[in-house]
Amino acid sequence: MTVLLGAGPLTALLEDPEVTDVLVNGVQVWVDRGAGPVRAPVTFSSAEETRRLAQRLATAGGRRLDDSTPYVDTQLADGSRLHAVLPPVAVSGPYLSVRTFRLRSRPLTELVPPHVAELLACVTAARLSVLISGGTGSGKTTLLNSLLGLVSPRERIVIVEDAAELRPDHPHVVSLQTRASNVEGAGEVRLASLVRQALRMRPDRLIVGECRGAETVELLGALNTGHDGGASTIHANTTADVPVRLETLGLLGGIPMAALRSQIAAAFQLVVQLRRTQAGRRLEEVAMLRRSGPGGIVTTWPIWHHQAGLGPAATAFVRLLTDRGITVPSWIRP
Repeated sequence: MTVLLGAGPLTALLEDPEVTDVLVNGVQVWVDRGAGPVRAPVTFSSAEETRRLAQRLATAGGRRLDDSTPYVDTQLADGSRLHAVLPPVAVSGPYLSVRTFRLRSRPLTELVPPHVAELLACVTAARLSVLISGGTGSGKTTLLNSLLGLVSPRERIVIVEDAAELRPDHPHVVSLQTRASNVEGAGEVRLASLVRQALRMRPDRLIVGECRGAETVELLGALNTGHDGGASTIHANTTADVPVRLETLGLLGGIPMAALRSQIAAAFQLVVQLRRTQAGRRLEEVAMLRRSGPGGIVTTWPIWHHQAGLGPAATAFVRLLTDRGITVPSWIRP
């Protein structure tokens, strides 16, 4: 594991393999080990000490943090993400957040129940395009990383991300990462541009780390031009919220609603919903996307729910897998 150098009082916390986030509020330090933040046995001596550490880490990430630029979001040398805000924007700050880079390829059965792992393995083998949704820290990237490890070694995976986090256990992966502008405001490379570049790199699987802006239009367009088996993540509270979230992001790209809904319904077949609970992270639901009703509204149709079991879309899901030559486990058949 790469150790983040120059982290001062936070070093021991960042070396802890169970810690996912380190949060500093002024002089107080909190850590999250997957079950929510708790106070850490570390305290800064003053707000000035916190400020100096935040500025040192920002500089190490190639960014500026001072009174003229009082906030920063950057990637550190070990892959961790740094976000910092200085007073007076940070009212009782400085505030410092470090999301640690612990991503490793884990078998699906470590993340979800074995029978659900079977379902997701079928989805990957069938080259269905999938959106993994959930809140911050719900495990979206971790699950996507594991799913990509199931892709046939004869396929080429091209990944586009804001920060290079995905590192699947696969022999043929190429990754593109966005670049922020420099202090003169030049040199920025945006996600939408990289999606277009990725299409020229002969991808068998096009993966976008997260749908969060106008680049969603580029991804939808790519998945509607024969690039099946793609995947991305998205922030949403439930599977039912995902279509509206996609519409909102797609409208940023200037596509009319009717055309946008057609592209959404054709681009993605499935939504996998994760939730972070007090007991840990949980795969809550798997649903199909379908377009129906007046105006062709895109809605979700449950295949499986962690409480209710198989849902009304199970029959259509089995038919979809069978049509693609996939042997369906017996428990999935309604």
